[in-house]
Order: sequence, then structure tokens, then C-alpha cells
Amino acid sequence: MRAQDKVMPRFKVEIDYDECNSCGRCAVNCTFGVIEFDREQDKPIIVDTGKCVACQRCAVFCPTNAISIKEYPVTYAPHGNWTPWHRRGVYEQARTGAVLLAGMGNDRNYPVVFDSLVWDACQVTNPAIDALREPVETRTFLGRKPKKLGIREINGKFELEDIYPNVMLSTPLIIDHMSLGSISYNAYTAMLRAVSEVGTLFGTGEGGLHPDHYPFRKNIISEVASGRFGVSPDYLDAAALEIKIGQGAKPGHGGQLPGEKVTQLISDTRGIPLGTDALSPNPQHDIYSIEDLKTLIAALHEATEYRVPVGVKIAAVNNVAPIASGIVRADADFITIDGFRGGTGAAPRVIRDNAGIPVELAVASVDQHLTNEGIRHKVTLVAGGSLRSSSDLIKILALGADVGMVGTAALIAMGCRVCQQCTTGKCAWGIATGDPILGKRIDLEWATRRLINLFCSWTADLDEVLGTMGIDAVESFVGNRDRLRYIGSNPEEAKILGVKHAGSRIGIGGE
Repeated sequence: MRAQDKVMPRFKVEIDYDECNSCGRCAVNCTFGVIEFDREQDKPIIVDTGKCVACQRCAVFCPTNAISIKEYPVTYAPHGNWTPWHRRGVYEQARTGAVLLAGMGNDRNYPVVFDSLVWDACQVTNPAIDALREPVETRTFLGRKPKKLGIREINGKFELEDIYPNVMLSTPLIIDHMSLGSISYNAYTAMLRAVSEVGTLFGTGEGGLHPDHYPFRKNIISEVASGRFGVSPDYLDAAALEIKIGQGAKPGHGGQLPGEKVTQLISDTRGIPLGTDALSPNPQHDIYSIEDLKTLIAALHEATEYRVPVGVKIAAVNNVAPIASGIVRADADFITIDGFRGGTGAAPRVIRDNAGIPVELAVASVDQHLTNEGIRHKVTLVAGGSLRSSSDLIKILALGADVGMVGTAALIAMGCRVCQQCTTGKCAWGIATGDPILGKRIDLEWATRRLINLFCSWTADLDEVLGTMGIDAVESFVGNRDRLRYIGSNPEEAKILGVKHAGSRIGIGGE
């Protein structure tokens, strides 16, 4: 290697040999070739700190806490324009001549709209609710709603007229689509077990459904994407179906599963050759208009005998409001909006980091637009794209979403360190990998319980916050922007959100 080819490492791994007991666990657990065990010296050694991605597994499993991971002390010459991030990108593309692929979500330091929002609480004239002693309803329903309920008489008995199929959720929170292959078998199974126990939903991604997971149909949203991987009558027998038009991490781009992650398990599930890249087309080649979309929605309704809701997933882009309006008129039962910070197993970095808009602005725009058109009641609005906490969930509901959607948060609950190496298939924690050996690093019972705890905690937080606002049902809270206040520095942003600035006078019911 030429000296000019060498790029300084991002991280430096150090072993304190005075504390090290030479057990070798660090070498066994490192999947990136940083640490090896030197049998001649009977101790672990650092062979290539440049390969470290700060997954932290070596340090976590060190019984004597002898390993430390630091930012590499040799720094780049400071420059306001040519940051280390930009220079590393140029070095890598000059070396490979290829598109840079990246995993996880957008890691650029863009402002986060959620952090410019706070919520207002009740005081006297509008008293709070004690969520510990008074019921606060967190259940909601996924599907199209009638404008009004009709009653008909049949043989002297009265009953409700036929209503659209809906799925009851115990909490307004679901897990986003992640395909088997982009995550491991154990990670996938843990998510299905968790949503089944909680009473909510998990999206299959565009990778089909393994027969082992058929028992979880009542808690599955089956995705129909451009590649049509694994789509079959059995696959369509789910709680809901979703047509994927776009994804927040890569708007206008198809799916990418690198060939190294296509094991025999994935090959059988997706119906593709072993070890080949699974590249789905950028567009759905049978959808070039709202009329085409309506035809596919009708076909899926017919294929399922109108028993399940059919939705459409789109990325948060600048014209998302009129797009959503067209989707409603195409008879979709729900719309999923995925913001530009949404995660992914693999995407061109240039798209992941620069395309799309924040989900907060997209949801507010869609909710207001559909309300103005008098069709908001016809669909359930699902929103995701880096919901990091229960407070983000609460804020997106107030901005107009009926249901929040998480992906990365669920992975973090199972141990993900967000090292962004999903594309390599070498996930040290056994999550974003198709390697069956690495996948066994996740204990199913442990991971399932962690996910259940996450859902229960966020739901309990939602209970508490609704109580402080004097609201006893989450469906009464959806789109209630009067409960939010803006504390950022951009008045135009507040205007798009439809949220008043903190300190401005509010209407009846608040103080």
C-alpha cells in the first residue's frame, strides 16, 4: 500500500495488559479483524485498529475492563469546509471507484425538529388526569374509518352497517419494516414475539416471510415492494398489507441486500439464488400513476377478500401532501410516511444523507392538507423516521399521526451500538447479519423481553403525558397541535407545523 493510500483510523483500541487476564474473549467477539489472540505470547493483540467501528463488543465482554476505545488521537488539519467526513468520502471513492453504501439512518448533524417542540400541560381550568388512578385509553385502530356509523335492520334486529377492516393496536406504536436478511433470524423472531405479546404490529420488509413465522400472521404487515420478493398467497395472509413506494432512508430508490447476506435461509425465503445481490427496482413497474396504484390496491383487497387493510408507504418528500391526497383517493386504508432520518440495512450514502425531508414537517403538512380536503378521516396515518424516545412519539401524534413507527430504537433495545456497519453483514451483536453463527449471539428470550419492556415503557410515558394534558384517549390527542409549543428559531418551520410559539396566548382550556 502506498503511503498516500492510507487513511487514518477513526478509533484507537487499547488493551491494558496489567489488567488483562488473557482470556481471549475480545478476539473471539471481534468480527471486524481488530483483535486477534497471539498464541505464542498467550495474549490478545491489536492487529489493525483501523478496522475498529466502535461496536464495543470487545470492551463489553472483557471481564476485567481492560479494553478502551477512543477517537484516534491523530487528527485532520482543521478546515471549515473540508471536514474529516468529506475527506474520508473522497479518499474511499478514489480508492474504490464505487458508490458508497451505508447502513442505519442519516448521520449528518441536521437540526432535529422534535427538539424544537415542547408540550403544554394543564393547570386549573382544564384539570389534569391522574393516569395512575383514572383510565387513559392508548388503544387505536389501523385502517380506514367511516365518516359516520350506519345502522340497518335485518329481520327485526339492528346491527352496524359493514365497516372497513381495521386492526386493533394496544398502543399507537408499531415496528417498521425490516426484512429477514437485513436482520438476523433471531432478531426478526424476537420482534415478532414481542409485538404478538404487546398487541401491535411488525413489518416484514420486502424479503418475504419464512414459514417459521407464519404463526405470527395476526401481528404482521406484509410488504409488497418493487422486487416482489417472496410475495405469494401465504405471504398475503397477514394482519395488513403495505405497498412500498418509498422509504425514508432512500427516497426514489429500490432496496439493496448485498449478496454476502443472502444465505441459504434468505435464498429460500426470498426465492432468489444463493449469494446474489437482491436489488429491487427503484419504481414499481406497474405503478406510474394514481390510477395504477388504485388498481394494485384493489387487487390486494380482492386477493384477501377485503378482510385486511391495505396501505401505502411513501418517503417524506417535499410534495408529500398532494401525494397522500392521491393515495387516499386510490382507496388506501392507511398511509405510512417515513422521514429522511429513517434507518436502512443498505443505501447509497449520497441518497441516505441528502434526500427527503424531516418526518415532523411531512406529517404536519399531510394532516392539515387532508383535513382541508375533508378526507383525513378516511385513512390511518402512520409515521416514522427516527423516533428516538416516547417524547418523539407523543410529538408526532400531536402533529397528526395516528400511529408512530420505530426501527432503530427497536434494534438498540436488542443491543445495537449504531456502528453503521449493517451493509457488511458482520454485525458483532448478531442483529444486522445473515450469518447464522453471528445471529445466535442474540438470546431470543432476552431480546423479546427487552422489546416488550420498551413498548410498555413508552406506553406508560404516553399515559402520563396525556394525563398531564387532561386527555383521556390517544385518539382525542391525534393532531392536537394546541398542546404543542415551538421553541426553535425558525418562524417558517413553526408555520408549517401549525404550532404556536411558546409564550403566545392559547385558546380555551389552557393556562
